[in-house]
Amino acid sequence: MFTVRLSKRLCQDENKIAAFLEQAQTAFLGLADGGIPYVVPLNFVWLNGSFYFHAAEEGRKMDIMGRNPEACVTIGESYGTIPHPVPAKTDTAYMSVMAFGAIEPVPGLAEATAAMQAMLDKYAPGFHKERLASVHVERYVSSMGSKTAVFKLTARQLTAKESEKPAG
Repeated sequence: MFTVRLSKRLCQDENKIAAFLEQAQTAFLGLADGGIPYVVPLNFVWLNGSFYFHAAEEGRKMDIMGRNPEACVTIGESYGTIPHPVPAKTDTAYMSVMAFGAIEPVPGLAEATAAMQAMLDKYAPGFHKERLASVHVERYVSSMGSKTAVFKLTARQLTAKESEKPAG
């Protein structure tokens, strides 16, 4: 397992990490295509201790995940620069999370629908008055003609780092 090199930046507050993951907008999914890295940004939701995302049922990402489900999810948010009179001590306020695990298709329609509803609630809060119907998740085909699949990554290892902006 990996360790955080700069241990003073390590965040182990599970509530703070969960709150960060619930509001962060973009995750970067890192996959290994043989010996070539492939990283793709995506919308996600942190739900019941797993990262959920959706994808077209075909394409490069699907091909890679089919050959090697091991992945890394990275989320980072910058909160601005922390200036200092000594240039080498100028820093950035941020929080980041890295999680490693295997991606798996969400096995049941109820779980997939709950994940997709959570994404709607996160990215379009209050827009849809009705809850997402499972039949929509089951039958949806994009304008590009592909069905949507829902996946999750349950972290075997999750680390968080932060550099808080000084008060004042």
